Amino acid sequence: MQHLDLEVICQAIDWLEKPVSGAFDEPVWLCTVLSTFGSSPREPGAWLVARSDGLHRGSLSGGCVEDDFLVRLMAGEFTTAAQVIRYGEGGHQGAGIELPCGGLLEVLIERFTSCDEDIMHLKALRAALEGRSPRLRHITLGEASRRVLEEDSGLGERVERQTDSDGKTTGYQLRVGPVARLLLAGLSPVAEACAAFAVSLGFEVIICEPREEMLASWDARNTPIAGVTLRRELPSRFIAAGGCHAATAVVALTHDPRIDDLAMIEAVRQPAFYIGVMGSQRTSQARAGRLSRSGGLSDEEIGRIVMPIGLNLGSKTPAEIALAVMADIVRIRRGRERHAL
Repeated sequence: MQHLDLEVICQAIDWLEKPVSGAFDEPVWLCTVLSTFGSSPREPGAWLVARSDGLHRGSLSGGCVEDDFLVRLMAGEFTTAAQVIRYGEGGHQGAGIELPCGGLLEVLIERFTSCDEDIMHLKALRAALEGRSPRLRHITLGEASRRVLEEDSGLGERVERQTDSDGKTTGYQLRVGPVARLLLAGLSPVAEACAAFAVSLGFEVIICEPREEMLASWDARNTPIAGVTLRRELPSRFIAAGGCHAATAVVALTHDPRIDDLAMIEAVRQPAFYIGVMGSQRTSQARAGRLSRSGGLSDEEIGRIVMPIGLNLGSKTPAEIALAVMADIVRIRRGRERHAL
């Protein structure tokens, strides 16, 4: 999931717990992308939350769909607990929106109120996005629409349609898991370029940096990267304290063994989906030897580490190296083998 999805759920909770008018009867509407056909800027499972006055957080299509939905919402539509609308060719309920390349977009629209049950449901989703137990949402449509939340393995499609014996859609199963996280071990020009790329890709980005000289340089520039959290501590300590979950990529790009090696030793003990460290083939071989001798890592643990890191694009500049690193992370996250590129 993307960091924007976490922001959406946090905003929904905040609006329900702190209504603008002060009256605890102001609902919010949570919209979920169910399916896309053709060109679409957001994938199934993406969220948008809105209030009846048109304020909203998140995205469904990048513009046209949001505009239509908000106009209809402010006109008093969407009073049921859960319903599905379709945008694009064949859209219904007066959607009348044409998407690029003849695309189609199905959206689930749920109405949440400030009742304890609804707020607890949203808080459970927030916990799942923050890296705790993945959850599976069962949404039943129709007059008896209801929401059921249960624990999940996190494996499988984010959106699955449920049908009756006649093939009619009766509801959906929606998987909610940790937001994709990029954990950067130490500050460096390449790390900063990676951070900027990762934010644009929807990652939650955390940089751990304990070195005073690097922190002083960062503070002196006074140009923090929007959406990036800087933690002034050893990355290995943050990792050991639970800073990794299954949707985390751990990347070390400093050329400082005190930072990079310790981060790798802790990272291989965690469920991170990607672990990589920068260096040439020769440097990587030397590092593998150190991790085995001094770190006590097994061949299997060392085999989890991508080194040299990234795709072999012939990168030279920090931005080019960052592109190669983030491209490799996206490749792994999407389940692509290198030979399939």
